[in-house]
Amino acid sequence: MLELYIGNKCFSSWSLRPWLVLKHHEIPFTEIFIRLRQPDTPAQILEVSPSGRLPVLHHDGRRIWDTLAILEYLAELYPEKKLWPDDRTARAIARSVSAEMHSGFMEVRSQWGMNLRRRKAHKPLSEAGRKQAARIEQIWRECRAEYGAGGSFLFGSFTAADAMYAPVATRFDTYGGELAAATRAYVDAILAMPAMKVWYAGAAAETYPEPGPDE
Repeated sequence: MLELYIGNKCFSSWSLRPWLVLKHHEIPFTEIFIRLRQPDTPAQILEVSPSGRLPVLHHDGRRIWDTLAILEYLAELYPEKKLWPDDRTARAIARSVSAEMHSGFMEVRSQWGMNLRRRKAHKPLSEAGRKQAARIEQIWRECRAEYGAGGSFLFGSFTAADAMYAPVATRFDTYGGELAAATRAYVDAILAMPAMKVWYAGAAAETYPEPGPDE
């Protein structure tokens, strides 16, 4: 049995990524929650994750603690789920844009923190943040145009690349104000996923005060 350790659904963007893949593809797993921002949080996470960070996946005595590594592990465990595109070029692009999200866009991620209880309202980004947001929109637009035929996602059907960008889609929805049509369509496709609705419901059910509605 797969065991996925995650943090608060309201704001744990990295936890969302592998959770969404597992839930969307109906892969059985046990969800284990560790509340973030508590005095004992670091110690709790270190008990299950060598990096001291979430998410972490446990399976058959193994611990996989990096989000992209978790997604690659799941792709190998369940090749029939097609977590990456079949076409070699599309697969390379999907991995490239996933890695770009994994290591980049720091200004967007810090200035537009994922907070699913925050009221939707436009929040201007710094100049660096605006450039990064424009790059994200470019990725979405170009992947959809080149590889998105046959579905609503970046490569048509839902892949690991969409999971990597799903938390950012929530940020565009919360902070982005009026979005370009192509951006709005992709954000809406992510938010309409049944698995995303389950995640949002879980976030809404959390009784913890963190993060605050204006954070």
